[in-house]
Amino acid sequence: MAPKRPGWRPLIRVSSILLPLVLLIAAAGGSIPRVYLPMIFVPANNVPSFSHVFIIIMENHEYDQIIGDPAAPYFNRLAQQYGLATSYYAIRHPSLPNYIALTSGDTYSITNDCTNCFRDVPNIADQIEGVGKSWRAYMEGMPSPCFVGDQGRYRQRHNPFIYYDNIRLNPTRCNKIVPFTQFAQDLDTDMVPNYVWITPHMCNDLHDCSLDVGDAWLQTWVPQILASPAWQQNGVLFIIFDEGNTRAGCCTNAAGGQIATIVISPLSVPSYRSATAYTHYSLLRTIEDAWDMPHLANAGCDCAAPMSDFFTAAVQLTGR
Repeated sequence: MAPKRPGWRPLIRVSSILLPLVLLIAAAGGSIPRVYLPMIFVPANNVPSFSHVFIIIMENHEYDQIIGDPAAPYFNRLAQQYGLATSYYAIRHPSLPNYIALTSGDTYSITNDCTNCFRDVPNIADQIEGVGKSWRAYMEGMPSPCFVGDQGRYRQRHNPFIYYDNIRLNPTRCNKIVPFTQFAQDLDTDMVPNYVWITPHMCNDLHDCSLDVGDAWLQTWVPQILASPAWQQNGVLFIIFDEGNTRAGCCTNAAGGQIATIVISPLSVPSYRSATAYTHYSLLRTIEDAWDMPHLANAGCDCAAPMSDFFTAAVQLTGR
């Protein structure tokens, strides 16, 4: 058995077959036998220590424009099979403030899709490197690593990492922002980093093209992620949207519309629906909690609940 870590408790994920049996024994007054199963160590906040985090960010659709729409059969199939956040909200409009919020915990007074509003602020890449993990951002349509500007269907405003001075001005770090063409090779060679950010280009992310186009793109790439050892060995994939098209909001600091968010992990509860109010700061906090990293800015707010309920359908078996 793996050694206990301070502040952690062992939880065993119980299958749909085993759980009713355990409850039946307990209801009958019997003692629950000691069960030896592979154990997943989950911190006290109930967010597992993921091996890898994948994030795919789509564009500009409200929740009810995705969920239930027959033009997105694959997305809806994922929403049925895995976890779906039904009350998740973007921070504001337009796109860039949401990308910055997702990776730094604040919008830092960015209110438009500016291309020269660089910021010298702490970000998630700093945190990841600080705990000895790796990261890479894959940008579809980006002409070369560390490219600054727009080209073709690539838009700088959908690449938050290039806005951070301590990444953009550091060649070693900046070269971790790469064209999406690198992703297939990294998957094939099992070289994906611990933190994987993926931005599709302006058509495949649904900004400029129809829903069926983005759905087909997801159907091409999501199965490849789910087939990888990086995901299968306690990884997680979040599929999110940057913003909706309303000002619906929650949680003190979110008013960017209600958006569809899917949580896919071998550690999460199948077909789970969470009505908990979440925001982009919640997603950032979830990753921080998983890897014992400090909270950045608004990710530390009580209003930014970690997305722990997706992973807490477990029963603690004491053996007593």
